[in-house]
Amino acid sequence: MPYVRLAREYQYGFVLESFTWRANRDWAERLGISEPELSDVTLESIRFLEEIREQYDCEATPFVISGCVGPRGDGYDPGAAMTVEEACDYHSHQLSLLKDTAVDFVSGITMTNFQEALGLTEAARAVSLPVVVSFTVETDGRLPTGQPLREAVEAVDEHSGGYPAYYMINCAHPTHFQSVLNPEQEWVGRILGVRANASCKSHAELDECTELDCGNPHALGRELAELRRLLPNLRVLGGCCGTDIRHLQAIAQAWPGSSKPSLAAT
Repeated sequence: MPYVRLAREYQYGFVLESFTWRANRDWAERLGISEPELSDVTLESIRFLEEIREQYDCEATPFVISGCVGPRGDGYDPGAAMTVEEACDYHSHQLSLLKDTAVDFVSGITMTNFQEALGLTEAARAVSLPVVVSFTVETDGRLPTGQPLREAVEAVDEHSGGYPAYYMINCAHPTHFQSVLNPEQEWVGRILGVRANASCKSHAELDECTELDCGNPHALGRELAELRRLLPNLRVLGGCCGTDIRHLQAIAQAWPGSSKPSLAAT
């Protein structure tokens, strides 16, 4: 449990992310997993995190459980986007399994388009689950569809009445999106979390890599700490592709001041 020990050492809160990013019908079918087996895998994933929380949660280092929900398609490629209604229907099955577990909220990780993010949001609302929406962006700070991040956040908020608890950015390096963040704009205040890639490479370049690009852990820690001036409400920090315990430790060490964020790891 190196990540748990790290949170305890630095007295950070910790987001326990479930192993359910691909626990949906499409991916289960590809793997030959039946619907009852999919249900069992989902429930067991949350029970596993419950055991960790019961052992390590305390006032100084609170632990919360996030039910992880991935995109229907590839996290790097939006493919053929669903309508909002189709996305709501699609994600409702997974959320129906998570709603009666010990999750504190669900997180839509690596959302590539606002329609799916909004559909997931409406599916979460239907079962009274808090939801976090995390978009991925390309090296220009835009979603893989080409839509500006600002437009995606504002569209989901507008059409859902601001239902998401907050927004995150994941599966991107800080240098990819810092130029589109203006702390004086209201939408930026809705971004409370970043789970960064270790590498500065684009998604297309990472797809072609034959070896994992771990980047520079200490540089990543500094770059995330510097985001505080652009994201005034930044509270959740963690790693995505290419990161490991070295990166999380560098993030924990680099964070300035006494206002500690929560760490996130899958």
